[in-house]
Amino acid sequence: MSKVCEITGKKVRTGNYVSHSNIKTRRKFYPNLQIKKFYIPEEDAWITLRVSTQGIRNISKKGIMKCLQDAEANGLLRLY
Repeated sequence: MSKVCEITGKKVRTGNYVSHSNIKTRRKFYPNLQIKKFYIPEEDAWITLRVSTQGIRNISKKGIMKCLQDAEANGLLRLY
């Protein structure tokens, strides 16, 4: 399973480890993904999403339905 947030689209980024002697080695930065269940009162159903902590904050602020609609519009999530 890919490491991509289903709400915000955050994914793995690359960068460098930099040692004291300034030697650079490639590394990966992973998003802080959580598997979380959300209740959708309009459909009287639960949905399980793999979301970043920023995605959880967006859902708390905007609401689950608005975030799902935005994610579907951006091509990050398919509802049906």
